Amino acid sequence: MTTVFAGEPKTVVLDVPGMTCKFCPITVRKALQKVPGVIEAKSDYASKTATVVYDPDKTEVSALTDATANAGYESHARK
Repeated sequence: MTTVFAGEPKTVVLDVPGMTCKFCPITVRKALQKVPGVIEAKSDYASKTATVVYDPDKTEVSALTDATANAGYESHARK
């Protein structure tokens, strides 16, 4: 099955400074994966970041940062 996108997928890197242990990235990744429109989410404890590939027609960066905040991890898009 092929996924069809109306627009080009976008990638954003979120800074997630509240990740304090090796299990935090799992929680962050799972929260991001639940957002409709997220294609791929990776999180990294060492850099305290999450990299998200998403469909901009289905979601936006504010929904991603809301998802991490709701999971207990404030985040913001890296400029």
